[in-house]
Amino acid sequence: MIVRRLLDLIAPRSCAICGKRLGIYDEVLCPVCVLKLPRTDFWLSPLDNPLARLFWGIIPVERVAAYIYYAPGSEMARVVYDLKYHYRPDIGITLGRMMATELQSSGFFNGIDLLIPVPLAPRRQRQRGYNQSRQLALGISRITGLTVSDSAVCRTIFKSSQTELSRWDRQENVKNVFSLRDADSLRGRHILLIDDIITTGATVTACARELLQVDGVRVSILSFGYSKS
Repeated sequence: MIVRRLLDLIAPRSCAICGKRLGIYDEVLCPVCVLKLPRTDFWLSPLDNPLARLFWGIIPVERVAAYIYYAPGSEMARVVYDLKYHYRPDIGITLGRMMATELQSSGFFNGIDLLIPVPLAPRRQRQRGYNQSRQLALGISRITGLTVSDSAVCRTIFKSSQTELSRWDRQENVKNVFSLRDADSLRGRHILLIDDIITTGATVTACARELLQVDGVRVSILSFGYSKS
């Protein structure tokens, strides 16, 4: 703690949203911004909420939640942008811990066997230096004790960013981009797929379809943000 205090004096840390100086016990976000996060509360109704409905009739899912509502260009978007583009893997771990701490009491993680972050294509991961969804999963793991698997499924190619694509184009863009690598380790297990932001659900649907080819696999989905745009 003394070391932290000294470091904060030499190089003060600032909130990733509002930019104000962080206190000695704060991580990434100040207490005010933590309280102001636009929480969805989807985990209180994980079978029927706006995000879960994206998957109805498309893939079988056990439970679905997102932690916050995400709006591109908003103040909240700054923290996600820093996580993805400014080499801040620590942000992902902190946000993952925050999510898991709040969701745990609702029973959302009950019966989950394994955490699988939606994988990035190798080229994109080299550019970024890490997979932001894996950082979120690591934070969740620290609270829940659940294992994070990086070996079960991979993303073989990166076609283009999903950001500016329509719903239909997003589905086409992620067709056949995921591949199973270790089906034996998944048989009969309940998997929680972790993503950073879900808009149409196309990417996580494509990944889930690969996992659901394995006998006895059940899939649930958790993202940090849900974008209604």
